[in-house]
Amino acid sequence: MFLICGEALYDVFPLAETATGFTLDARIGGSPFNVAVGLSRLARPVAFFTGLSSDPLGRRLERALAAEGIDTDYLVRKHNPTTLAVVGLTAAGVPHYTFYGHEAADRAVTRADLPALPEAVTGLHFGSFSVMVGDTAESFLALARKHAATRLISYDPNVRLNVEPDVAQWRARVEEISAIADMMKVSDEDLDLLFPGDEVESAVSRWHSRGVRLVVVTRGAEGALASLGGESFQLPGRKVETVDTVGAGDTFQAALLCGLEELGKASKPGLAALTSDECRRLVGFAIQAAAVTCTRRGADLPRRGELPAL
Repeated sequence: MFLICGEALYDVFPLAETATGFTLDARIGGSPFNVAVGLSRLARPVAFFTGLSSDPLGRRLERALAAEGIDTDYLVRKHNPTTLAVVGLTAAGVPHYTFYGHEAADRAVTRADLPALPEAVTGLHFGSFSVMVGDTAESFLALARKHAATRLISYDPNVRLNVEPDVAQWRARVEEISAIADMMKVSDEDLDLLFPGDEVESAVSRWHSRGVRLVVVTRGAEGALASLGGESFQLPGRKVETVDTVGAGDTFQAALLCGLEELGKASKPGLAALTSDECRRLVGFAIQAAAVTCTRRGADLPRRGELPAL
């Protein structure tokens, strides 16, 4: 089972102007939250670890996790507010976010809140701005370091400069975690932000040299590039009628973790033994899953029956 560690929030979509303001559509989200939902919908056992507000928004998030069949035993209840992310979409359906989360619950996890993990947890996934801000950042880093020797560590930086605008801090944290992680998924947009003018192969090679076994670079409609221990290949994207791309990267990540479990490779020794053929099937499966999400409004991730056998 994977323990997903990261923020839980609401994506807030302004729909229409009214005489007194806007009509808003608030949808449960957050990149790691979506990954946990995605894994559960793909019929894999999964637990979620974050700070969750005791306010009505936080209680709704907890009910949503439970309704999706996600283990909520690792949630830490806080009196802090819930993070909101106001979403604007381009004509192509690409989201842009404005975050309201200063001192929010998902940024308030302390080292005293870190859980003891049973043997059933074979891997931990960390994502997005939770590893960058507040007490949660250093707490999550400590958790990753504590278990890096015995459990698979997965990481998706999912860079959000409107949460932490200092690219240098993002770059330093990504490089720091690359010395801990076994697998990393990163978008080409994130790489352009982190290492402008640098070749993709340079970052991938550097991460491999630090011990990262699998690196996957998502390229939107162009598909994905994967490097398994330095052996690289690229798979094309799937052509679909795109409604928006909200949650597509999270779907991709969830499908990667699901695929590893279905292949019996969701552990440090398992990932070390992953073959090139298995890796191609794994990445192809993730591309298919992400394509399904792109045909829907918001982060509406697919269920296992909507995808072919791995």
